[in-house]
Amino acid sequence: MWTMSHEPASPIHAFWEGARGKLGFGAAGSVVGLNSHELTPPPAWAFGGEGTTDLANELLALVLAGTKTGTATSGWEFDGEDEPLPKPGDLSIILDGAGEPRAIIKTTNVEVVPFAEVTAEFAYSEGEGELTLESWRRGHRAFWDEHLPEGRTFTEEMPVVCETFELVYPRR
Repeated sequence: MWTMSHEPASPIHAFWEGARGKLGFGAAGSVVGLNSHELTPPPAWAFGGEGTTDLANELLALVLAGTKTGTATSGWEFDGEDEPLPKPGDLSIILDGAGEPRAIIKTTNVEVVPFAEVTAEFAYSEGEGELTLESWRRGHRAFWDEHLPEGRTFTEEMPVVCETFELVYPRR
């Protein structure tokens, strides 16, 4: 996953402003007493790693179609980072391959398990390939062989953050 910083008046802020009322947070100019999390856009990121524009677009399309309701991240991506692990209730703005905001998801569950213990049910939730655990393992191993943080090497014991989510905007 890759993230993008967002400045006030950015496309991400404009997207959040348009979505916020539809998510029950109200419009900033007409509601008094909003919490800061209701005014500040949630983290914005795209599926895949840096330079995976086509993959980001493919996975976003699966989310928008309702096929993809899960995503896996190497647990090592959170080592020493200021970015905390996702938790149920977290919102994320999903970007397309060009960095444009396209959707908002809400995390429903998070588990950290070794790669070898990822379940078939979770693999299916990713909505990719053949929707089997075997296909998930092949695809994710190939991805992580190329995209793990520097100094890390894929192993069957590698921690995997298995996050499930629901699409909350735009609603299907």
